[in-house]
Amino acid sequence: MINKAYKFFCGCLVCCGITATLTSCDDFFEQESDDVLYADRDHLHNAVDTIYSVTGILNKLQALADRTILLGEVRGDLVDLTATASNDLRELATFNVSDDNMYNVPSDYYAVINNCNYFISKVDTALRTNSNELIFMKEYAAVKAIRAWTYLQLVLNYGRVPFYTDPVLSKEEAENAETANVADLQTICSYFINDLATLPQRYNTETPGYRSIRSVESKMMFFPLSIIRGDLYLWRATVTGSKEDYRQAALNYYQYINERNGTNSAYPTTKAYIMWMAGTSTWTSREIRNLDYDSENFTSEGELITLIPGDSIRAEGNYSELRNLFNSNEDNEYKVSITPSQRIQDISEAQAYCQLAYDGNSVDYAPAGLPEHGSGDLRLSWVWNEGFTRDRITGERIETQRIDKYGTRNVHIYRRMMVYLRMAEAFNGAGYPRMAYQILSEGLSDRVITQKIIPYYMTDDRSDSLFLAQFQFPDVRYAVMDEGDIIGAGSATHNMMGIHTRGSGWTPLNAFYQLPNDTIEPDLGKRSQLTAEQQVFVDSLLLNESALEFAFEGTRYYDIMRFALRQGNPGAFMAKHIYARRGESRSGEMQAEIKSSLNDQRNWYLHWKNKIGY
Repeated sequence: MINKAYKFFCGCLVCCGITATLTSCDDFFEQESDDVLYADRDHLHNAVDTIYSVTGILNKLQALADRTILLGEVRGDLVDLTATASNDLRELATFNVSDDNMYNVPSDYYAVINNCNYFISKVDTALRTNSNELIFMKEYAAVKAIRAWTYLQLVLNYGRVPFYTDPVLSKEEAENAETANVADLQTICSYFINDLATLPQRYNTETPGYRSIRSVESKMMFFPLSIIRGDLYLWRATVTGSKEDYRQAALNYYQYINERNGTNSAYPTTKAYIMWMAGTSTWTSREIRNLDYDSENFTSEGELITLIPGDSIRAEGNYSELRNLFNSNEDNEYKVSITPSQRIQDISEAQAYCQLAYDGNSVDYAPAGLPEHGSGDLRLSWVWNEGFTRDRITGERIETQRIDKYGTRNVHIYRRMMVYLRMAEAFNGAGYPRMAYQILSEGLSDRVITQKIIPYYMTDDRSDSLFLAQFQFPDVRYAVMDEGDIIGAGSATHNMMGIHTRGSGWTPLNAFYQLPNDTIEPDLGKRSQLTAEQQVFVDSLLLNESALEFAFEGTRYYDIMRFALRQGNPGAFMAKHIYARRGESRSGEMQAEIKSSLNDQRNWYLHWKNKIGY
């Protein structure tokens, strides 16, 4: 069975048994002959059919892989386009996307959704082994998570979408589905929060066991239920402002961290950083520890959580072009289409890099104007490599670029730092900015939570302290780094650090990275005002940290959207950030290039033939 699944990914099997070609090419439910697998079967009740169907759904996901990154990055503020970029990319960047743009194909999302709907309606979830174990519940839960993720991507990009959960198997059903129910972001989130809540707890971590497919561990091809739930709660809280939804988002992200490696284990942030060598004042020698964005090894400390696999060559049909868009190579004649923007350089250089001296007590700050993006946060300099090559014939110098996040054929979706940072965002939204700040500055452990966080949120009913006490990071498994780790005298068991330290030096002693008005306020009225002020400050830290950590990974546009929706004037917030792509001094130039005003929220979304979108 594993070999057959492998062959499916290789494109060697042709799916058959389809009852109908659904609609014309003018419908976003447009289907090819293999879009719904095994549609003539009443049930999926054996391993062969089930594996074929699940791997077929994963195959359909491949069409969304590049688009997921490009829609989230090219429309943001951290990249700009070169003269080589295609017109389709340019339309994305200028928010002027035509119906025939290659990245504006809603039918690709519905191909995934319709296959998920069919699988969910037909798979025999009651079938058991001789030892009374449910056979196909892992697949059932995994497909439900894929459907929820796909619908979330669809509604984030189109704003309002036709919504259906039954399989569409005829032209009549397709036409009805186009107009029957139109759902917005809040509706989508609410439906799938309830839908996923029905799945047993064990399937948060148990995924279909297909071993390796094309040298990729198959468990990395699935979407963890607790992360999907966290995202759904976070987006719904963004729309509704619900403190309880923010709490549930934090709990779900924590659940993934807590369960990722099984009972009595940990999934810490680790000692992964890029730093100037401790104690030096020449600002020339950097120390790099485990900052590997491309690793696809599934280990207890692996950074990557979920990926969408890509084919090795273009002829196989689902080849990712991201490497050729971001990196210079012979295939693109050393001409990249996407390059870091002035905005990400400004954000990076604005950070105060804090260097710890060998005495472990005093600090120094990196000066401005260091070459190779050496001032401020160092993560940009680590992933963005500029160089040159020579023309083989003329010897002419050719400028080159490499983004070290794109050296693989596979497209990365979730990783550990996303879970920690979104958990921090949820804490801040729920009214616990100090908890969020600790994730950025120092890292979490039970000692840190007990001594440095809970005392700031004591109430007569203990509701806040009881909530925060649910987040357990036992000190025997989560050991927060100290100064000794930086100067070479730290404990080998230390494994937890603040995320800002990954690129900006020793954050706990950084005088320019401190929570304002950091005092215990017993008066509840004054504390409420203080908390609100700290939330605004921490939100700005979180949005910057997301830029520093996830630049070029396809999350930026959605991050800005989420933060914008919380503002009194969402359009103004969105416009300000996107227009700053070329830098503050040239924001007017970017605004002129974007014909549709981003002050109007309807212009944030894609549209297609007046059938989907605002």
